[in-house]
Amino acid sequence: MEESVQKSCWGLTAKAVIGFASVILIIWLAGGGSETAAVLATAG
Repeated sequence: MEESVQKSCWGLTAKAVIGFASVILIIWLAGGGSETAAVLATAG
């Protein structure tokens, strides 16, 4: 029972990380590296 919960949790975590990385990649490709750094600085 606990194993299925852990797998579900890690699956959700992986999707969140991949989604976040995809957004950052799109911003970087669209605007350039310096703008991405500025976005990350304001987000953090």
